[in-house]
Amino acid sequence: MISRHLPASSYVVPLGALALAIVLQLFGVAGKGHAWVTILVSLFTLCVLLVTVFVVLEHAEALAFRLGQPYGTLLLTFAVTTVEVSIIVSMMLHGENNPTLARESVFSTVMIVCAGVVGLCLTLGAWLHRQQDLKRQGTSAILSVLTALTVLTLVLPNYTLSTDPGSFSPVQLVFVSFCAVLLYASFVFAQTVRHRDDFLDESAAYAGVHAGNTSKRALYANAFFLVTGLVGIVLLAEQVAVGIEDGLAALNVAQSDAIVGAFIATLVLLPEGLAAIRAALNNELQRSLNIALGSALATIGLTIPAVGMASLVTGRELTLGLSPGDTVLLALILSISIHSFGTGRTNVLTGMVHLVVFIAFVLLLAAP
Repeated sequence: MISRHLPASSYVVPLGALALAIVLQLFGVAGKGHAWVTILVSLFTLCVLLVTVFVVLEHAEALAFRLGQPYGTLLLTFAVTTVEVSIIVSMMLHGENNPTLARESVFSTVMIVCAGVVGLCLTLGAWLHRQQDLKRQGTSAILSVLTALTVLTLVLPNYTLSTDPGSFSPVQLVFVSFCAVLLYASFVFAQTVRHRDDFLDESAAYAGVHAGNTSKRALYANAFFLVTGLVGIVLLAEQVAVGIEDGLAALNVAQSDAIVGAFIATLVLLPEGLAAIRAALNNELQRSLNIALGSALATIGLTIPAVGMASLVTGRELTLGLSPGDTVLLALILSISIHSFGTGRTNVLTGMVHLVVFIAFVLLLAAP
C-alpha cells in the first residue's frame, strides 16, 4: 500500500530542481565567472539532477502501482523518453549544427540497454535465483520491432543514393519517421490490448490489487511532481550536456558527440535501468525486460521522428547512419539478444555475454 503522505524530499527536490533550472536558464550562471566557479556550479547541478532522477523514479513507480502492468511500465517509458527527446532537440538547436548527436544518443541507448542494463539484469537476477524464465512470445515481439527500427534508422541511411552516405532525403526521412511511429504504436497496442498476456510475468497479477487503498490526492500529487521533476531534469540536463560538449570541444577530444550522446543516454536511462534491475532481483524477469527493452524501442520510435521533424523545420542537417564499427556492435548485440532469449530461460552466463559486449562498447568509446 502506498502512503497517503509524501515525504518532504518528494516535493522539495522536484521543485528545487525546477527552480535551479530556471535560474540557470535566465541568468546563465554556469557560463560566467572564473573557471572554478563554472566547475562548482556544474557539479552542483549534476548532483541535483541525479537526486531528482531518483525522486522522479519513486513518483513514477507509485503511479505504476496504481495503473498496474504493463501500463505502469509504459508510463515510466514515456516519461523518460520525453526527457531524452527534449534534451536531444534542444542540443541540436544549441549553437552550431550538430548533425550526429541524435544518432550517437540513440545508438548509445540501444547499446546501454541491450548490453549493459540487460546484462546486469540477467547476471544479478540469475545470481540470486540461479536461472530465470521469460515469455518468449512477448520478448520475441520486442526484439523483432527493435531490429526493424534500428536497421531502418541507423543502418539503412548508409546505403541510400539520393543524398550523402549516412543521411536521408526529406522524403525518405518522413517515410522512416512514419514507419518508426507506426511500429512503436503497433507494439504498444500489442502490449496493452491485443496480446497483453504475452508481456506479463506470472506473478504480475498482484499489480493494482491494493491500488484502491491509495488516495486520489496522493496520486494527483505523484503525477504533478513527476511532471515537475521531468521538466527540471530536461532543463538541468541540457545545461550539463552543453557544458560537457563545449569542454570536450575546447580540449579537442575525439568523438565528442559520441561521448555526449552516451552521457545523455546514461542520464535519462537511470530511472528505467534501476527499475529493471529491481524487477530482475525480485525474480520478475519479463517485467524487467519490458522496462529495459521497451525504453530502447521508445527511444528510436519517438526520438527519430522528433529530431527528424526538427531537422526538416529548421533545415539543419541530420546524420543517422552508423560507422562500420558501430554497425558491427549493433549487429552483434541484436544477434546475441535473439539467442539469449530464444530458449525462454536465462542464467549468469547469458548475462555475462551481454556485459562483455557492453565493456567493448565503453572501451571503443574511450579509445576508438
